[in-house]
Amino acid sequence: MNDRWTKLENVSARCRDLEGRLADPAVHKNLELMKKLSREHAELRELVETYESYKKLGEEIKEQQSVLAEGDPELVPLAAEELTGLEQRRGALEETLKQLLVPKDPLEGKNIILEIRAGTGGDEASLFARDLLEMYLRYADQKGWKVEILSHHPTGKGGYKEVIARIEGKAVYGRLRFESGVHRVQRVPETEAQGRVHTSAATVAVLAEAEDAEVDVDEKDLKIDVYRSSGPGGQGVNTTDSAVRITHLPTNMVVVCQDERSQHKNKAKAMKILKSRLLEMERERQEQERIALRRSQVRTGDRSEKIRTYNFPQNRVTDHRIGLTIHQLDRVLEGALDPFVEALRANHQAETLANEVAPDQPESRP
Repeated sequence: MNDRWTKLENVSARCRDLEGRLADPAVHKNLELMKKLSREHAELRELVETYESYKKLGEEIKEQQSVLAEGDPELVPLAAEELTGLEQRRGALEETLKQLLVPKDPLEGKNIILEIRAGTGGDEASLFARDLLEMYLRYADQKGWKVEILSHHPTGKGGYKEVIARIEGKAVYGRLRFESGVHRVQRVPETEAQGRVHTSAATVAVLAEAEDAEVDVDEKDLKIDVYRSSGPGGQGVNTTDSAVRITHLPTNMVVVCQDERSQHKNKAKAMKILKSRLLEMERERQEQERIALRRSQVRTGDRSEKIRTYNFPQNRVTDHRIGLTIHQLDRVLEGALDPFVEALRANHQAETLANEVAPDQPESRP
């Protein structure tokens, strides 16, 4: 039995151990422990159940092979037909097992900090940044996710120079992680009298929301400035020192929040953004180490890469990483992102599987 089947046996043993511990009355008295063990058991259950079905099919295949070996002329045709179906089902289950064995990203289920910034293109880029925000807001609404705008810097034309939002819900990071990168738009600006198509861009960053325990920030490493808010927000915002600018001295990273009337609330939001950026910085460092061994085609950490083009004249959206083109740009901007989300997730999983060990030989199967 090779490494893959050894791992499956170990997972099955762990699942049985968890079932025993969850039946222990002493565990039920420790609510946190019970939640932790229950969560782990739930994560393993699908893999174990699939593996048990796979082993059961293996036993049924052996039975039919025995019938074929006996050579009974009446039973051989039936056994051969049954054997074909069983082997097909086992092959499908084997592929499912390979997918379930792919290590899950520990950040998969996290909430996110979504940052959108206007790039090249002037006012048109800021309007496109607004369009991208509205696209993600509609997608979040479809998924039942909660959205909170943490910071925004509007322009006089109705767009955004920068906008930062927190999105909370089930597997938000897992579904939106591949949106990070440069999004390019090709369209005729509203202000363009000659009808010429312009190209502009906006950058999107999807950061897993950091929990306090994950990122330790020393107060001595912070320079915190407070000042009077600027821009729209009402008299209360603009006449008090409620705006907060936090500089993380070791990285020279700066976060500004001024949307709230309360200095305390602005500081809390700024710290949330800062910690999520620091978590992403550490994640990218680890990713670069992995890339040194295995080049990733989906996500390189290089946010200067143009990942997607939105072409209005042709009603077309193209994701350049996977070569997927959809001629329904209007629907995509309404939040119909699932075709891209699912394709990118499937491509990432396929690449991960391709870099696993070679498929097991038939004789090694249990």
